[in-house]
Amino acid sequence: MTTLKGKTLFITGASRGIGLAIGLRAARDGANVTVVAKTAEAHPRLPGTVYTAAEEIEKAGGKALACVTDIRFEEQVQDAVKQTVEKFGGIDILVNNASAISLTGTLATPMKRYDLMHSVNTRGTFLCSQICLPHLLKADNPHILNLSPPLNMETRWFEGHVAYTMAKFGMSMCVLGMAGEFKGQVGVNALWPKTAIATAAVNNLLGGEEAMERCRKPEIMADAAHGILTSKHTELTGQFLIDEDFLRSRGVTDFDPYANVPGADLIPDFFV
Repeated sequence: MTTLKGKTLFITGASRGIGLAIGLRAARDGANVTVVAKTAEAHPRLPGTVYTAAEEIEKAGGKALACVTDIRFEEQVQDAVKQTVEKFGGIDILVNNASAISLTGTLATPMKRYDLMHSVNTRGTFLCSQICLPHLLKADNPHILNLSPPLNMETRWFEGHVAYTMAKFGMSMCVLGMAGEFKGQVGVNALWPKTAIATAAVNNLLGGEEAMERCRKPEIMADAAHGILTSKHTELTGQFLIDEDFLRSRGVTDFDPYANVPGADLIPDFFV
């Protein structure tokens, strides 16, 4: 399979950034995309809402459903899944992209921030997977894709931001466990960028405009995700994939178009 035409994707955190890019790439194939995110109204530092994202997806050739959803709350996820199934007839793909970040040390991490990261990242991923799985198990080529890092258990990836790392690795442990639990039934994989990606998090929290110039565009993650999600679920599962490495394995050799600023010295991402 080389196309997502007619497939239904349930994408969390899809109002902007990588989640939106994955939705737009699928839309160009003629896919159905449920935009799951909290943002109902535009914010000065966070461009995009579920509604503007849905409009972009439809303009790109897909069908969209905008669901204002906080994935920390079970009933809201259940409602979004119900709306998706009613509108599109089922769910073929879940993309667990929504994430909260705070690169703070132990003494500088308020428990409110700790709880947010674990509620969105680890618990939100588990919850969305649990509620989508009964529908995924009925699909022809079902996939769960978590935007989470390889499980590199090295001190350097924990010592500066242990709470964040724990929360992101929780998403990756969902991949490890669910890939085994649903082997032969659902493909479950993780995707992570080799370099920093130009997102609102980088612009607002991780270096601003200077850092953005040394990032790649979200489209590299979208193209890698497309390759994963069009693979057979029985053949590609339980893998922790890096965007550039995966695309190289599929024959891509020119990565210059993905650079935010051509020729810039790219920032390596965490965990790789």
